[in-house]
Amino acid sequence: MSVRFDVRSFTVVALLLVAALAASVALIGTGDFPIPARDVLKSLLGNGDTGQEFIVNELRLPRVLVGLLVGASLGLGGALFQAISRNPLGSPDVLGLGQGSTAGALTVIVLFSGNAAEVTVGALVGGLATGLAIYVLAWKRGVHGYRLVLVGIGVSAIVTAVNGYLLTKADLVDAARAVVWMTGSLNGRDWPQVWPLLWLCAVLLPLVLGNARGLRMLEMGDDVAYALGVRVERTRMLLMLAAVLLTAAATAAAGPVSFVALTAPQLARRLTRSPGPNLMAAMCMGATLLIVADWASQRAFGADQLPVGVVTGVLGGVYLLWLLVTERKAGRI
Repeated sequence: MSVRFDVRSFTVVALLLVAALAASVALIGTGDFPIPARDVLKSLLGNGDTGQEFIVNELRLPRVLVGLLVGASLGLGGALFQAISRNPLGSPDVLGLGQGSTAGALTVIVLFSGNAAEVTVGALVGGLATGLAIYVLAWKRGVHGYRLVLVGIGVSAIVTAVNGYLLTKADLVDAARAVVWMTGSLNGRDWPQVWPLLWLCAVLLPLVLGNARGLRMLEMGDDVAYALGVRVERTRMLLMLAAVLLTAAATAAAGPVSFVALTAPQLARRLTRSPGPNLMAAMCMGATLLIVADWASQRAFGADQLPVGVVTGVLGGVYLLWLLVTERKAGRI
């Protein structure tokens, strides 16, 4: 048994982890009652003031943990989809999984006036149903990259139209509630959102990393992967299921936070300069991006003024424009 060790990739992952933890401490200390970073660390270790411990551990820590887990899940899910489709646009944002989860949540909100837990279940079911529909429609003696992306774009357009129809049928209160959820936000997140996502990541991460070699072979094409002994369809279906579960669970916990799944794997690959899916780097990059975006929104606009989904949408749009300009200058588009 051998393990390939890339010093640059290891360094990038370590630095991203440090950045995510530092941003988390800064975010916990940000709010209507500011807390210095040293006092935040003392409270996390159980050595702080009673009032500060309550604010840190009961009010702010769950929100930060949800942000870390959502960002990591979106980054890992995006890396899996981009590797399977062999296309940088093959992310959950483009394929319509976020819209599918939104459709499930809107159905619960508009038709059944469900509570927060029921909306979460609806979003998870909607994401899974959309992922299954994309896989079935893209199947033709296997699932191939461009077909997967094209089918995903079509399904995304259909589900977006369904979401618009559901909003027109909602009353004013439910419509306002649905629009807030659709923006993507960490406001009001608590321990009930932390534990399911944490357990899901704990189960799926070893499964994904255990199939990382097969995923690298898939990026070279099905024929090469077959020749190297990879069970192509079994590996692809297993990893797609993991990516759908990660994306749907993240959307159920925080709403459809846009562009993290698209940009995190690409930024991670540019930092590591390493071929392959860069799963750990993409996961750490996703967590860092979401926490930094939430911290920036709170510092600039206050805790309840600008949802994190708006910030990631703006940053992701700027990144896409920069990427298009760069590719055009290089003559690739």
